[in-house]
Amino acid sequence: MLSFAIAFIASLLVTLLIVHYDHLHEHLSSDTDLGGVQKFHVNPVPRIGGVGILAGLIVSAAELMISYPHVSAGIFLVTLCGMPAFISGMVEDITKRVTPLIRLICTMAAALATYFVVGAAVTRISVPWLDAALAIPVISCVITVFAVAALANAVNIIDGFNGLASMVAMMMFGSLAYVAFEVSDPVVLSGSMIMMGAILGFFIWNFPAGLIFLGDGGAYFVGFMLGELAIMLVMRNPGVSAWYPVLLFMYPIFETCFSIYRKKFIRGISPGVPDGVHLHMLVYKRLMRWVVGSRAARELTRRNSLTSPYLWLLCLIAVVPATLFWRHTLHLFIFVVVFIVAYVWLYMSIVRFRVPRWMVVRRGRRRP
Repeated sequence: MLSFAIAFIASLLVTLLIVHYDHLHEHLSSDTDLGGVQKFHVNPVPRIGGVGILAGLIVSAAELMISYPHVSAGIFLVTLCGMPAFISGMVEDITKRVTPLIRLICTMAAALATYFVVGAAVTRISVPWLDAALAIPVISCVITVFAVAALANAVNIIDGFNGLASMVAMMMFGSLAYVAFEVSDPVVLSGSMIMMGAILGFFIWNFPAGLIFLGDGGAYFVGFMLGELAIMLVMRNPGVSAWYPVLLFMYPIFETCFSIYRKKFIRGISPGVPDGVHLHMLVYKRLMRWVVGSRAARELTRRNSLTSPYLWLLCLIAVVPATLFWRHTLHLFIFVVVFIVAYVWLYMSIVRFRVPRWMVVRRGRRRP
């Protein structure tokens, strides 16, 4: 808990400084594109929240060096390997000129570095013939690099509204911490607790007021850490089912897969082209449409923030059973199917304007 508290305080203070002195760096750090198809904020906002998260992680891991140097060293190694993912995202946050392909390649390089330096590798997925293939180092390396990069990109995709990606990530790190505690894995436990504290320090300034954004640097780094800690947990603890992280990360994973399918096969466009019909965007546009009656900045920010809890609840459909049944592959697989069905039902209901009335938030009547 001390590591959590230190990471939280360090992240909270660094993020506060970024927000307070935004007038000194807004010409570089602020997201001034207010008219993009995936833009839902009304004023320029700093998008370098990842700096506060990284600061919280480094400060807390450094303090841990005093009592548990081996654990601290493990966390620092993973963090160092993740720098290509963080830096490529940060450069995009500042210059707005780093393409998604370059960011993806840099994240793959980070995963490759972790594979060789830390030894974090996907070695099993509880499918016999695939597990036999994963025994071949080259195949294991390729799958590991692809899986980590894909998850980091998926976290970036769901980072669309105040508090959405950060709360989802905190829930996932909380689950990883619980399972790591159950199997006595101190590196994953401490790393997960530190990331929870660091993200919470950012979250307070991001939700609900939206004073700072996670940015590509923060989103890619958070996704990278989620992927690597989950891989380490499964690889080093045979009692943890390989389907545990699959279900745990099902929301961002399926959001990405469904997005690719929708763009490629339904709309006939490139999967890399941004569009405004991700699930979280539809929730904002249709389920939140009765909450805000004006275009005032304060009201639109409120509408932005009210969108995220819908997706938090959807994510819990995966996170809760993953945490409860982390040992049981069959149960995990069943809940993967349950999540997919729930997601598709919700998406199609919103598209067809058939969402149950109890799910639509309406403005309460004003008293005379």
